[in-house]
Order: sequence, then structure tokens, then C-alpha cells
Amino acid sequence: MFDIGSSELLLIVIVAVVVIGPKDLPRALYKVGQIVGKARGMARHFRTGIDAMVREVELEELEKKWAEQNRRIMEEHPPEATAPMEPLPPPASPAEAAVPAEEKPASAAHPAPAVVEEEAASMDMPDRKGDAAA
Repeated sequence: MFDIGSSELLLIVIVAVVVIGPKDLPRALYKVGQIVGKARGMARHFRTGIDAMVREVELEELEKKWAEQNRRIMEEHPPEATAPMEPLPPPASPAEAAVPAEEKPASAAHPAPAVVEEEAASMDMPDRKGDAAA
């Protein structure tokens, strides 16, 4: 932004020491630092506001573009008249619907362990608990 060379910076330091004096120079540099910090903060705030406005304008333009494309697509492909959806059948009984899945009896797809052991015994399969030699 500002192009200050080493010779120019040295000239500024010499003038500051002569005009302000070595005793008050640290306080003056502190004040200059505060002013520069405030100026940077204001510039950052201004830039953030401008960026937000640009984003809003871009969003509005995109929304207009999408609305136009949506309108064009809907004109090219009008929605078909579909048959109304069939409602789901109600549960068998209100009492059955209120019973949690954990308390429902086991179905035929998941037989109880005793039934499985009986079927294994009838098929002459070795018992899981016993040894295979018996």
C-alpha cells in the first residue's frame, strides 16, 4: 500500500526525535499505534459490511435464476395427475400396537432357543455343550 524505503523511515525517525523529543517518543508511538489499530478495525468492519452486501446481491441473483429455470422446466414437463396414495392399513388392535417390541412373543422366523435345541437333537447333531465324541 505505502512504499516506505529504509532512508525515508530513517528520516521520519530523526524528525520525530527532534520534534517530539526522546522523553515523549514512546508515548507518541503508543498513541500512533492505537490510531492505526482503530483505523484497521474500521476498515475491517467496512470491508465485512461490503462483503455481506455483495453476498446478498449474489444470492438474490441466484434465486431469480433458479426460479426462472424452475418455471421453464415446469412448463416443459408439467406434473402428471397421479392417483391418490392408498392409506396404510390400521394396526390389528390398539392393544397390540401399545406393546413394545421387546415384550412381543417370538415369531416363527425367530424360534426360541429350546426349539432350536430340540430340532438339533432330532437331526442327530452333536450338542454344543457336550463333546463331539459322545
